This record gives sequence, C-alpha cells and structure tokens, in this order.
Amino acid sequence: MTDTGRKRPWLAALLAFIYPGLGHLYLREWLRALLWFGLVFSTTTLLINDSMVAPLSDGVSLEALLTVSRSIPIEASVVLFVITAFSMADAFYMATRGNAEAEVVEGAKCPHCGKELEDDLDFCHWCTTKLDRPAEPEQ
Repeated sequence: MTDTGRKRPWLAALLAFIYPGLGHLYLREWLRALLWFGLVFSTTTLLINDSMVAPLSDGVSLEALLTVSRSIPIEASVVLFVITAFSMADAFYMATRGNAEAEVVEGAKCPHCGKELEDDLDFCHWCTTKLDRPAEPEQ
C-alpha cells in the first residue's frame, strides 16, 4: 500500500543538497523553489568574478572544473554551503509539516486495507476487519 500524498523528507533534503531548490520542486513548492534558485544564482553572481570561471570558456573538462573550484574564494564557498544547508533544512521541514497536515485531514484509516473509516463503526466496512477502538464514555 502506498500513499501518494506523503512526501519523503530525506529525499527532499537530498535533492536540496544536490542543488538548493530541487527539494522544493519535489514538494511542489514552486515559489520557494524559485526563491532558493534565485538566491544561489544571485549569490554566485555577486561573489564569483568572471575571471575565476575563465578556464571554462574553452570547454567544460575535469581539469577546467578543478581549476575553477580552486580559484573560488573561501568566503563564497562558505556562503554557498550555508545556503545549501538552510535549503536542506527547509525542504525537510516542509515535507515533514506537509505529511503531518495530510494525516490530520485524512482522518482514521483501517490498519488492514488503509481505506477511510466511519467514526461510528467498530469494523472496517471495506474489508470487515474488527477495530480495537477505545470505549467512549456514556453521557
């Protein structure tokens, strides 16, 4: 039995680690994803000069990528790391919160077949499984 409404918080965080905003795309949080993409783009534009990425003008190769990575200042690397960490934490939080909200909205489900239950029955009307519900006090 799979529940398509639930999202995996660790997958959202892993995608945000790959690139900030990808976890939010997975969660269908379009505006947040756009904001994270924009934050990384603007930070990279402001902190990394064109002269640092000049080795990539001849073509992308492993040697050119290593040269560029060595020329990036430590401050820019730290800022991008912090942005990535916050994006991961936000994606994890959003997935966890969304799952908790979905559980509240869905109501009680049968432990055997997973279908929604009627509040006043002591059995599942879908699969006839007897339910162990706490007794309600009589008034």
